[in-house]
Amino acid sequence: MCGVFRYSLGYNKSVNPLLFVFGAALGSFINVLAVRYDSKRFIFDAHSIGGRSHCPTCSNVLRWFELVPILSFLFQRGRCRRCKSRISVQYLIVELLAGLICVFVPWRISAMGGPASGGQFLISNYFYPALWVLVFLTLLLVVLIDKRLYIIPDEANIFLGFMGAVTTFFVALRGEIANTSFVGQYALIFGFPKNVWINHILAACAAGVIFALIIGITRGKGMGMGDLKLVIPLGLMFGWPDIILVIALSFVIGALYGACAIAAGKKNLKSALPFGPFLAFAAVIIFFWGQEVISWYMRALGV
Repeated sequence: MCGVFRYSLGYNKSVNPLLFVFGAALGSFINVLAVRYDSKRFIFDAHSIGGRSHCPTCSNVLRWFELVPILSFLFQRGRCRRCKSRISVQYLIVELLAGLICVFVPWRISAMGGPASGGQFLISNYFYPALWVLVFLTLLLVVLIDKRLYIIPDEANIFLGFMGAVTTFFVALRGEIANTSFVGQYALIFGFPKNVWINHILAACAAGVIFALIIGITRGKGMGMGDLKLVIPLGLMFGWPDIILVIALSFVIGALYGACAIAAGKKNLKSALPFGPFLAFAAVIIFFWGQEVISWYMRALGV
């Protein structure tokens, strides 16, 4: 993966189409994992990653030119070449999103960082962006599975926790924690522990406590354990105070979605909603526009 990132980040903050192609291919694989995932099996079980791709309606095994990310869907107008049945637009959307993740996540990290050289150059321009790309691709998989089955695989949460620890380690190596908050100078309003490990561990603990309290108070009806297991590694990834903003925004997004679903007659007040997608969406917003969100909120308050 780092070899691919070399074409986009090395010496400037421009984006590169090669990353989009690479990401779209990863998106196709993520879609396969999400569609085939069985909660009784490991996420990378042979059942999930083995076997040829085929049409879910006529079981026709797809040929290579029917598996080209994005293009095959467009050329076939979203239909099976053999039986003409509709193919879920999810395939196109996920491939597009994965491509965008691989392009704009490194661009965002590059735009935040200052000039570096030697070992710091490798960390800041290759490894650190690659870690965040893996995180958001994993979140994309989590969203697809949670939306379909209302569960978040433990192995995904464990992987995100590992990535959180590795990312914190790289932030510590960079020694630039002031440049790693996605809300910029507004982080100082919430208090900003400058020790990298204290900052990120504090964020993980705070996130876990908040969700544990919600689960306890609602007796598991307001939040699931999978959401608790997800928000802790997100806290380790985002650090303090970014994770608090991710959590707050996820509740706002969830409330807005729930209100719209109820108004449309698709849900009622007792309907369950998968919370993983709201956390992931909030994480994306804070990652890319955290400072702008806080700035807008401050202006709305007249501060």
